[in-house]
Amino acid sequence: MTSQREKQTHRVPRTRVDKFAERRAELGEAALQTLAALGYARTSLREIAQNSVFSHGVLHYYFSDKVDLIVCSVRQYKARCVTRYDRVTAEAASYDEMMEGFLRALGDTLRDEAHMHRLWYDLRAQALFEEAFRADVAAIDKSLENMVLRIMNRFSELAEAPLALAPSVLYALFDGLFQQYLLRHLSGDEEAVEALRADARTAIDTLFGVAVHAG
Repeated sequence: MTSQREKQTHRVPRTRVDKFAERRAELGEAALQTLAALGYARTSLREIAQNSVFSHGVLHYYFSDKVDLIVCSVRQYKARCVTRYDRVTAEAASYDEMMEGFLRALGDTLRDEAHMHRLWYDLRAQALFEEAFRADVAAIDKSLENMVLRIMNRFSELAEAPLALAPSVLYALFDGLFQQYLLRHLSGDEEAVEALRADARTAIDTLFGVAVHAG
């Protein structure tokens, strides 16, 4: 299945694809805050233009429709999330360091970037109804699954315990936890961030047979 990004680059000569992609990336980044605030249902290219410094004509030239723009923006945001957790994985020298770094990053992204993640879940839900989203959503989902697998493999190494669950199950576990607490956080639950960290700690300790985490 062809993604929205691949379809869009077919509109320009091959010699201009790189510059075209760079400009799309700039515009997608600039539109991200507006998209996150409005969500899929209330967003159009015209609405985004009215809330940014870019004209409707400019947006329409670089993006075929709002689906194209939303996918571009979410792809870029999620790519940054992946590198954030990769840094934690690379820097940890012990199970405890890995745990503290992971939980810190997990809680911080829930507290500081909730509206960005809300946009991602909105996009993923729309993929259930609109085929145009599915290839891109599947690609983003796979990158996040791979990120979770890298994190859990590092925990496995540091705990000297085997990883017993399949990558898809691991991803479903932590994605489900995050989505649950995202809703609680957006609903005004002041304990959501710490509760997410606590449940994630329990899940990881249980997964690797650590009965009482020393902290």
